[in-house]
Amino acid sequence: MTTHSNSYDETTDVELDLIQGGDEDDSSTGHDHDNHNHDSHDDEYDSGYDRGELSTEGLDLEERQALRRVVGMSTELTDISEVEYRKLLLERVVLVGVWTEGTAEDTENSLAELKLLAETAGSEVLEGVIQRRKKPDPATFIGSGKVQDLRQLVASLGADTVIADGELAPAQLRNLEDRLKVKVVDRTALILDIFAQHAKSKEGKAQVELAQLQYMKQRLRGWGGNLSRQAGGRVGAAGGGIGGRGPGETKIETDRRRINTKIAKLRRELKDLKGSRATLRQERRRNSIPSVAIAGYTNAGKSSLLNNLTGAGVLVENALFATLDPTTRRTTTSDGRVYTFTDTVGFVRHLPHDIVEAFRSTLEEVADADLLLHVVDGSHPDPLAQIQAVRGVLAEIGASDVPEIMVINKADLADPIALAPILHREPRAVVVSAHTGEGIDKLKLLVEASLPQPDIAIDALLPYDRGDLVSRIHSEGSVDQLEHTPEGTRLAARVHPGLAGELAPYQVAPTH
Repeated sequence: MTTHSNSYDETTDVELDLIQGGDEDDSSTGHDHDNHNHDSHDDEYDSGYDRGELSTEGLDLEERQALRRVVGMSTELTDISEVEYRKLLLERVVLVGVWTEGTAEDTENSLAELKLLAETAGSEVLEGVIQRRKKPDPATFIGSGKVQDLRQLVASLGADTVIADGELAPAQLRNLEDRLKVKVVDRTALILDIFAQHAKSKEGKAQVELAQLQYMKQRLRGWGGNLSRQAGGRVGAAGGGIGGRGPGETKIETDRRRINTKIAKLRRELKDLKGSRATLRQERRRNSIPSVAIAGYTNAGKSSLLNNLTGAGVLVENALFATLDPTTRRTTTSDGRVYTFTDTVGFVRHLPHDIVEAFRSTLEEVADADLLLHVVDGSHPDPLAQIQAVRGVLAEIGASDVPEIMVINKADLADPIALAPILHREPRAVVVSAHTGEGIDKLKLLVEASLPQPDIAIDALLPYDRGDLVSRIHSEGSVDQLEHTPEGTRLAARVHPGLAGELAPYQVAPTH
């Protein structure tokens, strides 16, 4: 693999043009590629940009419109060789983002996350560039002039794919592919591809396929206009046949109709699978078993935390969206009450709406929970942005009102100073390390204290042949007093209404 240096001393002519920038639509004015003069203001700007001190205000026109190279985007072979599915032929990709708001650091963090997503999907990242604009260009995302610069960069690096940090409209996707002459995908398609790789269960595969088809339906296209061709009179051999000869029906219309048919079939399958999941939840509610949902940003350590709390043995991998299928495990409190932990799919900033819709039945586990453990990666450069992204998805699925405990994970890697703003903002926060076990006992106590308590007080004398009821009081209720008498076991406890009804015949009349 050719090594691409991240220093400005070894930057190619094309990259220097991208760094210096120009007009948003500079294709008409052109560039003088032999002239690389920098004035003192440019040097001052570049220095400020490297320090991440820029804001969105006070920039000269040329500085606002430049494609700026992001240092440290190149994937080294040592970074990716540990993951088995990346040992195949890797796509060589260039990342491109548009900085429309916030600081340079925010935009670079977003592009760094896109780099991790691309590597998880099995790509070798060669370069990453950012274009400063007030808003993305409606035709080409970064502006027609910058497309020419990007095309030269892609050609010089030998890249075969460009990934945009945003969701591209069908017209933007088509225009970029036509001008760059390589495959172009957006952030949404990349996340869908990762989901497709990691889905294991029947429900997970159906959910991912549904999201992919919904995304693809609006972006059907073909080379040379072949999707505009109409089917001929005898199309039986081509698969059209009766019902496919409609008046002037084109190939794109036929394909769209087939996708709609497949979407309808997947919705029916997911409706049946949703019924099975709802039955399990209803059974837990009938037995009044409290439910704790674990949610948070992808790769924040949710599965590791579940394993540490319950010994679940769930797959743990340092990769984004390593586990998609929810896992529910039963555990008990220190006083014997039974409750469940459910690990859910990870979230990410700008999580595609199609994914949220397709996984709605899975995400309902969070909305129906009695308590939410919101897991945050304490070692991440911008954990507050992760919290904001997760809460945005929680609001979308109707889980904003679920009682929440903020779990700041990876304490062994985090900087305590960086955690101070989170601890200040979140009163119910606990710092843990699922890797070393630090803070896990404190978290368990906080979870037990936050679980809903049975609300009916009983005083019952149970004969010794009703040990089953004694066991249920221990597992489903909260025992305040227990005494073994010659007549049987006497308990003062708090239980849920269903169990209270079964204990009614054994209630002891209060003494006056």
